[in-house]
Amino acid sequence: MNKLALLFACCVLGACAGQNAPAPSSAPAALYDEKALPPGPPGELIRYGRELIVNTRSHMRGYVVANLDCAACHIAGGTKPKGGSFAGIYGQFPQWNVRAHRMIALQDRLAECFLYSMNGKPPAYNSREMIALVAYIAYLSRGTPVGATPDPSVKLTKFAPPQPPSVQRGSALYAQQCSACHGAGGAGSAVFPPLWGPTSFNGGAGMHRLGTMAAFVRYNMPQNAPGSLTPQQAYDVSAFVLSHARPKFQGARPVGFPVRPAKYF
Repeated sequence: MNKLALLFACCVLGACAGQNAPAPSSAPAALYDEKALPPGPPGELIRYGRELIVNTRSHMRGYVVANLDCAACHIAGGTKPKGGSFAGIYGQFPQWNVRAHRMIALQDRLAECFLYSMNGKPPAYNSREMIALVAYIAYLSRGTPVGATPDPSVKLTKFAPPQPPSVQRGSALYAQQCSACHGAGGAGSAVFPPLWGPTSFNGGAGMHRLGTMAAFVRYNMPQNAPGSLTPQQAYDVSAFVLSHARPKFQGARPVGFPVRPAKYF
């Protein structure tokens, strides 16, 4: 077994072991405390995984085309309840994927994020980056039994709007509540992600689904007053955002990873 794989196995065994493992908490500080990480290389790998989530563009330029970090959709490094939290999801894999029509591993799900949300390409499954991302998610899932349903208070809860979404109402709301951070033209900035245009997520991303974006907006936006929008407003502004052009997912594009000698494994 190669060193990275062995290191990841140690992380997983420590993160998901037994009934005496600490229960996951919805409080970000309790879910991830850098001072409480395992000592040595396992802790370093988990710490690196979080760094990749928070500062994806800086560390993975060759894999990211969109002007986004993973933390744009996974707030506070994936520790915020209803903000793209990773808590408890490690034990949900392998799982059946409707879009792929097959069982997928967590690495496959992360590859989707790079292909759709980042409009880029995934790192190799045996790369240090991919192993670190999985190790970090496994650490945040510690104490959750394999196959258990994540805490409903942590998951993003979808809902239906009282009335059909209105792009016109959403346009006015965007100007009032969103443009200061994301720009009048939706291009974002060095700090805030683009919501449409050539540097945004592509049309295959989960956030391109109206119900998903509305739920995310309802619980997390605007950043300075999350939860202040009504369900109807969340749908209206999401409909406005999604009415704009963005990159098209190139489904026929080949995806491959570097070949490794047999002794690597």
